[in-house]
Amino acid sequence: MLLKTFGWSFAVTALGLVAAVFYGGWTGFGIVAILSILEISVSFDNAVVNAGILKKMNAFWQKIFLTIGVLIAVFGMRLVFPVVIVAISAKLGPIEAVKLAFNDKDKYQQLVTDAHPSIAAFGGMFLLMIFLDFIFEDRDIKWLGWLERPLAKLGKVDMLSVCIALIVLLVSAMTFATNAHQHGGVHVDKAQTVLIAGIAGLITYLIVGGLSGYFENKLEEEEEREHEAEEEAKKSGKKVPAVVMAGKAAFFMFLYLEVLDASFSFDGVIGAFAITNDIVLMALGLGIGAMYVRSLTVYLVRQGTLDDYVYLEHGAHYAIGALAAILLVTIQYEIHEVITGSVGVLLIAWSFISSVRRNRALAAAEGKATGSDEKSEVSSGV
Repeated sequence: MLLKTFGWSFAVTALGLVAAVFYGGWTGFGIVAILSILEISVSFDNAVVNAGILKKMNAFWQKIFLTIGVLIAVFGMRLVFPVVIVAISAKLGPIEAVKLAFNDKDKYQQLVTDAHPSIAAFGGMFLLMIFLDFIFEDRDIKWLGWLERPLAKLGKVDMLSVCIALIVLLVSAMTFATNAHQHGGVHVDKAQTVLIAGIAGLITYLIVGGLSGYFENKLEEEEEREHEAEEEAKKSGKKVPAVVMAGKAAFFMFLYLEVLDASFSFDGVIGAFAITNDIVLMALGLGIGAMYVRSLTVYLVRQGTLDDYVYLEHGAHYAIGALAAILLVTIQYEIHEVITGSVGVLLIAWSFISSVRRNRALAAAEGKATGSDEKSEVSSGV
């Protein structure tokens, strides 16, 4: 079962890592491995969401999402999108950007380095909004209760996450401008670039969130109409037009999943820029990670085992928050790739261990409760 579900992912991993060694040596191997782990770690919640929605879809639409959807996710978001980001930031054509990445790595690296402040500001704001919206939401299950309880109360203030994000952006831009001024004003104009790119990242997040909300509402409307149609059909004794309604509902599910998957893919791509500017290594690492996200989604649909690890979603979002902070810091200062990649992995590992401990504690408590019930039954019988 495990090999059948993850077989393609294992094969793509082997090919991707071998390609990384041939392309960038053992350094390339390490970067691709870190990127793969990062993509998987920040997409755990994506797999959980996908699985929850896929369970409601029929076999046909599941296959559509797991084939066409994966093609969009792997080739569209993980391979094409990084090229587009670099092309726009460095003011190059997409084809020229790809040629430059292969033929003149030094010039390509310099262009990407020059464009890094705008990339970091754009991505940092997008990731920061994902993190803020998560921690300001009141949840039944809390991982770090001492931190999440007061933040949930603050989250009742409307638009708080947007206000905080804009304040962080303003401070980042002012800090950058101040540092640039201290160095003779060489990069003073970049402060404006940081502001514009950061606002663009915020707008992008709000658009993606708006589209996700729209599709979610359409999905709820379709499910409600389908339920009403079933109730009316039962009363009148007519057949339920299940195929039409299920098809429409499944179509909106598919669109909703694609928007969600694009947003989750986006944070992985943006996070990758905090680790490497090499577009080939980025594509290899994110492509491997995307395959595991697909396999995890299938595994969740068939088994549902990861639903028990309730803190993984928290760990993934804290990793996103850490990446956002790192990206904003890298506007002015360099941070080693190993540190960037390790932070996310450690947070995910911590949340996983916490989930396991929680499950064991619940099982122990349940066992004690069962034992006390049995003792009371015996004593009452005596």
